[in-house]
Amino acid sequence: MPRIIAKTAESHLAPLLGKWLVAGAAAISILMAAQSARAEGDGIIRSHGYSYFGDLTYPADYTHFGYVNPEAPKGGEISIWAPGTFDSMNPYARKGRAGRYSWMMYETLLGEAPAGGGGMPADVYGEAYGLLAERLEYDEGKTWVTFFMRPEARFSDGTPVTAHDVVFSHNLLIEQGLPSYGQAVKKRVLSAEALNDHTVKFTFAQGMSRRSLIDQVGGVPVYSKAWYEETGARLDEPRLETSPGSAPYMIDSYDINRRIVYKRNPDYWGWHLPINKGRHNFDRIRIEYFADDSAAFEAFKAGEYTFRQEGNSKQWATGYDFPGVQKGDVVKKELPDGTPPTPTGVVFNLGKEVLKDRRVREAVSLAYNFEWTNESLQFGLFKQRHSFVQGNPLEAKGLPEGKERALLESLGDLVPDEILNEPAIMAHASSPKREVDRRNLRRAMALLDEAGWAVGDDGMRRNAKGDTLKLNFPMPSSGSATMGAFVEVFVQNLRRMGIDATHEKIDPAQYTLRERDRDYELVFDQYAAFLDTGTGLHQRYGSKEAAISLFNPAGLASPLVDKIIDISLETETREDRDVALMALDRVLRWERFMIPVWYNDSTWVAYYDQYEYPDPLPRYALGQLDFWWFNADKAADLKASGALR
Repeated sequence: MPRIIAKTAESHLAPLLGKWLVAGAAAISILMAAQSARAEGDGIIRSHGYSYFGDLTYPADYTHFGYVNPEAPKGGEISIWAPGTFDSMNPYARKGRAGRYSWMMYETLLGEAPAGGGGMPADVYGEAYGLLAERLEYDEGKTWVTFFMRPEARFSDGTPVTAHDVVFSHNLLIEQGLPSYGQAVKKRVLSAEALNDHTVKFTFAQGMSRRSLIDQVGGVPVYSKAWYEETGARLDEPRLETSPGSAPYMIDSYDINRRIVYKRNPDYWGWHLPINKGRHNFDRIRIEYFADDSAAFEAFKAGEYTFRQEGNSKQWATGYDFPGVQKGDVVKKELPDGTPPTPTGVVFNLGKEVLKDRRVREAVSLAYNFEWTNESLQFGLFKQRHSFVQGNPLEAKGLPEGKERALLESLGDLVPDEILNEPAIMAHASSPKREVDRRNLRRAMALLDEAGWAVGDDGMRRNAKGDTLKLNFPMPSSGSATMGAFVEVFVQNLRRMGIDATHEKIDPAQYTLRERDRDYELVFDQYAAFLDTGTGLHQRYGSKEAAISLFNPAGLASPLVDKIIDISLETETREDRDVALMALDRVLRWERFMIPVWYNDSTWVAYYDQYEYPDPLPRYALGQLDFWWFNADKAADLKASGALR
C-alpha cells in the first residue's frame, strides 16, 4: 500500500502478479547464509525453496522464520478500516470494487509476501519457500520446473489441493485474468501439466530471460477446479460468492459496503509447517468501511476498529490527543520501515496529446512546492523523494560513471546526450514561504512558451491551433483533507501559469472506473520500487503492455527503458544487475512521467493496547496481519475500563 492514500484501482489486483511485479517492499542486501540449492551430477537442482542465484537463507530443516515469535498465542481479533465501498469478493475482476483482502484466502506453491500468508519471508528479499509445494526441481538452464506438492493440502471445503487445480488456475488466469498478465505469461510459459495428482511441471520458452519464470508460476494463486466447473463462475466477473481457498483464513461474513470479517480456519491443513510457525495468529480479521478518512478516524477514537496505519500528517501531528491516547489505552508509535518508499506522486497520462511534450511535463512539475506543502500542510514530517529506489545503493546520483556509463554509451542514439552529460534528475527545490515559488513559475512559463503554448489575451495558454492547455485532476472523495488541500494548491499554481487546470472529487467507485479507463490528464498514483529485476519491470514500465496495463498509469512507452530492462533481465551477476537498475532509475527520472512527492522513512501506527509484535521487526514488513498477536489479558483490561466494548 502507498504511504499516503489507499490505492483504489490496483489494491485488489496487485496480488495476482506476485513476483511478476517486482514489488517495492524489498532491498538489495540479502543475508546469504545457511544453504544453497546446488545442481547435482545430473544437472538438476533440487531445493525446498527458490532464489534466482540459488542462495537461500533458511536451510531445508528450518523450524520457523527468524523474526517470528514461534510461541505467539492464537486468538482474538484485529480490526482495520477501508475507504469507500465494495460490491464484489472477487479480487481478479476488472469490473466492480473488490472487498479488502479478498485475495488472502488463496495460497500458492511458493508463497506470497507476508500479508498474503505465504512462504516469502519478511527478513530477506528474493527468496521464497515451499507452501503448497514441499520441494521443487529445475534444470540449470531454468527451462522447466517441477513442483512436488504436499499431499495433505486441503481447500476449506475439505477437498484436496492437487496439481490439476494448479494447472487449471494457471490457465484460468491467462484466459480470464488481466489481459496484460495473460499476454506476458503466454509468451514465457509454454505448458503446464499435471504429471500426477501432486506433481506439476511448467516448461518455459527459449530465447528469453530466465528471470520471473520459476517464481512467477510458483506464485500463482491456486483455485478449486471442481468449484469453478460446478458453478460456472468466471474469474473476470464481479461476484460475492467465493471459491474455497486453502489459506489460513476464510470468509466469515460480510455486509456490503459496511464490513468484512475473515476467520481463521480451525481445520486449516498447514499449521504444522515451519513457514506458519508464529504466524496467522488472530482468530478474526475485521475490516470496517467508511466513506472517508475523517469518518474513519472518529470511528477509531470511539473504538469501532482497533488498528490504524496513519498516512495523514496533520492527523498524526495534532489528532492523537484524544482520551484513549492520554490514558494509555491507545498506543501511538513510529515503527522502522526498511523498504524503499513507494514511488508515489502526480502521474501524467502520456496518452493525452497535451502531455506528450517533455517540456510541458517539466513545466507542470514546477507547480508542485514540496517545501511549502511539507511545512504548511504536513507539519514538516516528510522528506522529498527524488528516485524510484530512494535511499538505497541503486539510486542514480550525479553523472553516470564506470560500468553504468559504459552501459548507457553502448546503447548509442537511444540515449539522449543530457542523460550522459548532466547529473541525474532531482526534484526541484522551492521556497517554503509561499504556495507558489516565483522563480519556478518563471522557469515553467518559459518552458511552456518554448513548447508552443503561448499566453493569449485572456491569460490562457493556447497552441498554434488555438486549443487551450487543459488538464483535469480527479481524486476520490474518500481522500484526506490534507490530500485535498495539496491538490487544490497545485491546481491553483497551474492556473497561475495560464493552464486551464481543474480538479474534481468523485466517489471511490467512479474514481476506480476513471483510473481503469485512464480518463484523466493527471492522477495521484504509484509505481513500484525495483530492487531486483524481473519481467514485472516490463509490466510496470515497459512498452508492450503500456496501452492496457493497470500497473503503468502513465502509459509510459520508451524504447530506451525497454532496452535497459531487457539488459537487466540478461544479467548473471548481482553487480551487472545493479548497474542496469541504476541506469534504469536514471532514465525513468529523465522521462518525467511522474512528479515525485513526499515520503516517510518510518511507519505511523496507532492501536488499542492489546497487540504485540516481534522486537525487532523484520526489515521488509510491518506484518500486523501476519505475525503480530493478541494479548488476551490486555484486551480484558480495555473492556473492563470501558475503552472497548
